[in-house]
Amino acid sequence: MATLGSLCADGFIAVTHPVSVPAGHFSFAPLEVSYHHVSVTIDGQISTTTVEEEFYNPNTQQLEGTYLFPVPKSAQIDKFSMEIGGKSVSAELLPADKARTIYEDIVRRKRDPALLEYADRSVFKVRIFPIEGRSRKHVKITYTEVLKSDSGLVSYLYPLNTEKFSSAIIPDVSVTVQINSKQPLASIYSPSHDVQIKRTDAKSALIRFEAKNVRPDSDFQLFFAPLKKEVAIDLLTYRTEDGDGYFLLLASPGIDTKTKAMPKDVTFVLDTSGSMASDNKLVQAKKALQFCLANLNENDRFEIVRFSSESEMFFGKLTPATDKAVAAAQKFVASLTPNGGTAIDEALRQSVALRSPKSERPYVIVFMTDGQPTVGENRIEKIALNADKALADGTRIFCFGLGTDVNAHLLDRIAERSRAVSDYVLPEEDIEIKVSSFFGKIREPVLANIKLTFPDDIRVSKTYPQALPDLFKGQQLILCGRYRGEGSGNCMIEGTTNGVTQKFAMPVTFPKKNTEQSFVARLWASRRVAYLLDEIRLNGENDELKNEATALAREFGLITPYTAFLILEDEQRRNVASDNQIMRELGKDRLAQTKARDAYSSFKSSTSGDDAVSVARSQNAMKQSTQVDSAMAVSNAEAYRTLNVPATVAGSSRTRGAPAESAASRLVQYTQQTRYVAQRAFYQNGTQWIDSNVSRQNYARNVRLKFGSQEYFDFVSSHPEARPYLALGQNVKVALNDTVYDIYDDASDSTPRTN
Repeated sequence: MATLGSLCADGFIAVTHPVSVPAGHFSFAPLEVSYHHVSVTIDGQISTTTVEEEFYNPNTQQLEGTYLFPVPKSAQIDKFSMEIGGKSVSAELLPADKARTIYEDIVRRKRDPALLEYADRSVFKVRIFPIEGRSRKHVKITYTEVLKSDSGLVSYLYPLNTEKFSSAIIPDVSVTVQINSKQPLASIYSPSHDVQIKRTDAKSALIRFEAKNVRPDSDFQLFFAPLKKEVAIDLLTYRTEDGDGYFLLLASPGIDTKTKAMPKDVTFVLDTSGSMASDNKLVQAKKALQFCLANLNENDRFEIVRFSSESEMFFGKLTPATDKAVAAAQKFVASLTPNGGTAIDEALRQSVALRSPKSERPYVIVFMTDGQPTVGENRIEKIALNADKALADGTRIFCFGLGTDVNAHLLDRIAERSRAVSDYVLPEEDIEIKVSSFFGKIREPVLANIKLTFPDDIRVSKTYPQALPDLFKGQQLILCGRYRGEGSGNCMIEGTTNGVTQKFAMPVTFPKKNTEQSFVARLWASRRVAYLLDEIRLNGENDELKNEATALAREFGLITPYTAFLILEDEQRRNVASDNQIMRELGKDRLAQTKARDAYSSFKSSTSGDDAVSVARSQNAMKQSTQVDSAMAVSNAEAYRTLNVPATVAGSSRTRGAPAESAASRLVQYTQQTRYVAQRAFYQNGTQWIDSNVSRQNYARNVRLKFGSQEYFDFVSSHPEARPYLALGQNVKVALNDTVYDIYDDASDSTPRTN
C-alpha cells in the first residue's frame, strides 16, 4: 500500500512535494517519527492533552507539507495550541465536511485510503515549511476537552491508531494520564491497552502505557468512576437492535474504603523435592515465600507445609502472624533443602484439612510445585477430586507451576474450581517476582463468597469468570456476560466480611440498544472462546464446542494457531468458495496447514511438558483478559512457543511481510494477518482484506468497484459506515446488507501462496 509520505499518530504531515528536486526525480522517502509522547491531566471531567512528537526527514532534499490533526471523535475541544520547532503557530479548524474534502483529495493523490477512517471528523490544519533535509521537526499540541460521563462513568479517548501512516516502527510511544478527582476513585479501566495503574491516594491515580519499537494500531481508551459506596458497581453495555446484549461489570472497593480488610488464613505449600534443585527453583521459591511471610497482616494466621516424599507442617496448625511466629517461619524456610519425591496429594489434603469448619475467615492456599505426583496417590483425577473437598468451605487454592515438568491440567482444574487462578513460571522467569506480585494483590480481602443479583427484568448468561472471585482492596472485579431484556434497576453485590453478610446496591441500566462500546462484545467473546477451548482441552472435544468457538473466533478476529485451524477446517467442511475464504492462504499452504493441525492436536492432548505449560499460559491470558489485543498478543506468544518459532517472527508487527521459509513461521504470519475494525473482523489474503461475514453468508449481489474510480468515491459518500473498512487498503471485500462489495486495484497481486 502506498504511504502518505507522512507519519504520525493522531496528527500527521501530508507532504505536498519536495522542494528543489530535479525533474524526473524519483519519489522521496516518507517522514519518520522518532517518538510520540502523550501527557494527559484530568480534573473532574476536564482533560488537558499534550502531544509531543518528533518527525525526521531522511531525505537530502527539503520538503514542504501540511500538518493535519483530526479532532478526536465526539470531543468538545475548547482550547487548542500548537508549536512547531519551538515556535507557536496558528492552526485553522475545519469542520467535518471541509475536512472530508481534504482527506479524500489525499486519498486520490497518494492512492492511500487510510484517511477514510477520519472522514467524519473535523481537522486542525497548518502549513509546515521548510522541512529541511536530514533534519528533525518537533511538534507540540495541547488541547482541552469536556469528557463524557454516563451514569458516573467518565470516558477518555485518544486516537493512537498510527499503523496506517507508518512506514517504519516508532521507537518510543507513551501515554501518561493523571486523574485528579474530588471524590475517591473506584473503577479505573482501559479496554484498549495493558496499562499500569498507580493509585497515589484515594482521589488520584497515575495511568501509564509505554512501548518501544511498535506501530500502535488502536485508539487509547480509558474509563474511571468515583466511589459512590463502599463497593462501587459500574456497568458498560453493547447491544444492537438484534438479539441479546453484552455487558461488562466493574466492581471495586477502591483503596480508601470504609469496608476494612478482613483477617485471613493462609497456608503456604512448597515443593522441596529433589527436582527443585535445578534452575535455582528452590532458592527463588524460598525468597518468594519469605516475601509473603513478611507481608502478612498482624491479624492473619498462617502455616507452612513443605512436601517431598512426605508432607510436613511447620506449626501443626494455623498460627497467628506475630513477629515471633513469622521470624521462626522465616528461619524454617531458609533451612529447606531439595530431596526426595513429590507427594502432591498428601500435601493438598493436609493443607485443605487445616481450615476449621466454623471459621469465618477467608482461607487461601498458595501451592507451589515443579513436578508431577510420584509418591502416594498419582492418579490425576483422584487428586483433583480430593482437592474438590475444599470447595464446600470456600477455600481458594492458588497454584504455581514452576518449570514445565508439571501437570498443567491438574493445576488448572484445582485453581479454577476453587475460584482461584493458576500461573506458570518458566525456567528463564523469576519465581520471586511472580509469586510476590500475586500475594501483594490478595493481601487485603474485603468481600468473600461474592454473589451478584441483577434487576428483575434482566436475565444474564454465559458470564466470565464463571465462579466469582473474592474482592480485594485496591483491586477490581471485571465480569463479562450476555443479557436479555431491558430496563433499569438495582444491581446488588453480596458477600461476607468477617462472617457478616454485606450488600451493596447500585442503579444500573440495561438498554435496548447501545452501540458505542463495541469492545464489550469482543472482550466477552475472547473469554467465551477461552472457556470453550478449555472445555475441549480438559474434558474432551465435541462438535458443539468446536462450532461455537470457531464462529466466535472468526466473527471477532480471535486468531491463534488453534482457532486458525478450526476456521480452516470449518470453511473446507462447508465448501466455502475459495474467493470467500478468510483463511485462504493457509488453506493453500499444505505444510503450514499440517503445522496448524499438529498444534491443535497437541493443544488437546498435552497434559505436561513444554507444550502443555505453554497452552495453559496461552489459555490463562485469554480467560483473564481485560484488554483483548494485549491478551491475544500474550496468548499467541505462548502458542508460538509450541511451534518453536523464532522470536523475531513471533514478535513481528502484524503488517504483512514476505512469506517465511519455515512452515511454522508462515503459520504464525497467517495468524497475524487480522484486523478488527468498527465491529468487523477482516483477514488479509495476498493484498486483499476480506470481511469475515463474506465467508459465512450467501449474498444475492456481488459488486466490483475499482479503487480510486469515481464509482468508488460515490460509494464512499453513500456508505459512510464502510469508510473504516475501506481504510484498510486498495483491495477490500466487505458485506453490507445483501451485497458483497469487492474493491480492487489492477496493480495489486492477490494471488495466494500455493506451496
